[in-house]
Amino acid sequence: MGVAIRVAGEADRELVVRLLDKAFHDDPVSHWVFPDPAHRRVTHPKLMAAFTDVVLAEGRVDLAEDGSACALWLSLPDGDHGDATEGDGEDEDGPAQLRAAVDPDNERVELIGRLTADVHPVGRAHAYLWMIGVAPERQGEGLGSALIGSVLERCDSEGLAAYLEASNDRSRALYERLGFVFTGRPLDLPDGPRMWPMWRDPRPGRRAQQ
Repeated sequence: MGVAIRVAGEADRELVVRLLDKAFHDDPVSHWVFPDPAHRRVTHPKLMAAFTDVVLAEGRVDLAEDGSACALWLSLPDGDHGDATEGDGEDEDGPAQLRAAVDPDNERVELIGRLTADVHPVGRAHAYLWMIGVAPERQGEGLGSALIGSVLERCDSEGLAAYLEASNDRSRALYERLGFVFTGRPLDLPDGPRMWPMWRDPRPGRRAQQ
């Protein structure tokens, strides 16, 4: 499908945060981080805002022109990538800072950052799809495939790999259709759901499936 996509800027911040909040509010990982529904309604937007700020500052947010979907990408170089939430300061502890800013009494806000960092592949440059959110009423229309596919075409032309963590079975199936492969090392959140780290090697001369 034809989807008009543009790069989001600071002026789009609130739109992106609202979109991510709606898209991930009922995600299994969000339920694990914020098990109490009332607390999740209040605090989940703060976590989405923190993620958005990191990517607006250090990466790229692709946004469907009609505001129905967005994808948050980071470009990670060769070598040890550490934790994607840490920023540029060598002495910063990203997960701990995130917890302090978003929900100080909730250790799971910090733990999710540490656990995903532990399974993140190192040693090879890649595009990291941190999050992709589609408005609930627009899911199933191919918006996610269009957003991801536009970046995967660029990855293929540049010989760049891509990586993500799928947080549910539906998203995992989408990523598999786009050429991502489970790395073989799942992330089982303590007393919570499973996440699937997935890697995609570039496909020189081939267009990403839409």
